[in-house]
Amino acid sequence: MSTNNNNEFPVEFPKGKSPSSPLMAMSRRQLLKRGAAVGSSFLVGGGFVAASTASWAVEVKGLEPQTMAALVQIARDIYPHDRFGDELYAAAVKGHDEKAAEDPAFKQLLEAGVAALNSLAQVRGHPDYLQTGWESDRVDILKTMEASEFFQTIRGGLVVGLYNQPAVWTLLGYEGSSHEHGGYITRGFDDINWV
Repeated sequence: MSTNNNNEFPVEFPKGKSPSSPLMAMSRRQLLKRGAAVGSSFLVGGGFVAASTASWAVEVKGLEPQTMAALVQIARDIYPHDRFGDELYAAAVKGHDEKAAEDPAFKQLLEAGVAALNSLAQVRGHPDYLQTGWESDRVDILKTMEASEFFQTIRGGLVVGLYNQPAVWTLLGYEGSSHEHGGYITRGFDDINWV
């Protein structure tokens, strides 16, 4: 096993391997030792956010882990798809964390936006945005911030961040580009059977 020394805790990877995506490869035991549960969906620890099932994790470099967990939930609430796992939403908002690590003003926008959502959730009787149990309650909270720069930044980034993932294409039934295969004419452009 080799160790990744780029963060504050060692993560062991199989010899000669490292994670090929923004989602970290880490054992379930490592995750559970380093994190605290947030709501029922996320495990948050020093420098990472993971699924409470420990099936995926994402390293956090620029934002607070709690903020990153909130961004994953916000992404799911803005573009809800029952067939999409949280790891797809985490990969979609990972770019915001990377930009926040380089741009203090952008980091402040995101941290303040999540803090505002948490305040709105508390006014409505919830501990914070992440621990607001019903999706409809979270959506109502988001609607109050719809015109804000924070909301528009997240929503706009998700259009590309979420829907430009090949794993998402498969779930939506999109076969990808046909240009390199000769175009759509010979690849079923007219195979609709409902007309």
